[in-house]
Amino acid sequence: MKGKSLAWVLSAALAGTALSGMAQAEEKFVTIGTGGQTGVYYVAGQSICRFLNRGSAEHGIKCNAPASGGGVANVNGIRSGEFNFGIMQSDHQYKALNGLAPFEAEGAMSDIRAVFSLQSEVFTILARRDANIKGFDDLKGKRVNVGNPGSGQRDTLEEILAVKGWDRSAFALAAELKPAEQASALGDNNIDAMTYFVGHPNGAIQEATTTTDAVLVPVTGPEIDKLLAEKTYYTKAEIPGGLYKGNDQATQSIGGKAVLSTSAKADPEVVYQLVKSVFDNIDRFKRLHPAFADLKETDMIKVGLTAPLHEGAARYYKERGWL
Repeated sequence: MKGKSLAWVLSAALAGTALSGMAQAEEKFVTIGTGGQTGVYYVAGQSICRFLNRGSAEHGIKCNAPASGGGVANVNGIRSGEFNFGIMQSDHQYKALNGLAPFEAEGAMSDIRAVFSLQSEVFTILARRDANIKGFDDLKGKRVNVGNPGSGQRDTLEEILAVKGWDRSAFALAAELKPAEQASALGDNNIDAMTYFVGHPNGAIQEATTTTDAVLVPVTGPEIDKLLAEKTYYTKAEIPGGLYKGNDQATQSIGGKAVLSTSAKADPEVVYQLVKSVFDNIDRFKRLHPAFADLKETDMIKVGLTAPLHEGAARYYKERGWL
């Protein structure tokens, strides 16, 4: 009898070990490409992983969201398999889907898929007040940070330059600083103006306007109206007044939506669990950054989605009766 009991205990222990091994083997690790650590993309990616990781004991998915080069880099990261998900501007999702610049060399990314949209973003120019930059045209001959390669700000700036008939030689200096480096460069008088495509309020802009007498520059005019007419993924946008020291009036510019994207090859169950973890905690999510405060579920599943929805995301939205 004792022999049988011992055999049963050993058998159960071995079975438990086998099941534990299977559970470990079934763990899935996902990576979200974000942006610079001073930007909203980084906060968004970290926040999504925070909620997804809370349920990892049930669904076996573990998530991390490292800083990255930004939206264009995240498209390329999804394409190469470096990232499972990436946050990008809505226009970059559209350009990747259709193989437009800056993705023409790689060709159309027909398998890029939308998951949901996030905050509104505005193309932002901040200049030292003593540089006397009152509008976009005043940037000619100035020292301007055009952004690091792979960043959304750089791609949008190049579209604006094209419609104006300029190129980067119009600037006395075209710096390629990362977002986290811009504020100090402006304060140290190494550049006259910095550019950023970002949700507001933003930490880097707050730092720059706190340490430097700096002004937001409007991005308006006939050429901008032409760009808006030709590129429907951009819309008129404004930075509200009073968000930053010394900038009490609203500033007009162009903008779009930040979107979370993935590939059609992504596991539908993983996408479903990620979406569920965010929308089941949407009120908590909205409190994690001021740029998220006005998010609405009905907008997040439609507005700014310039690629087809991933099937895993659609499954959750249908369960909620939103599709």
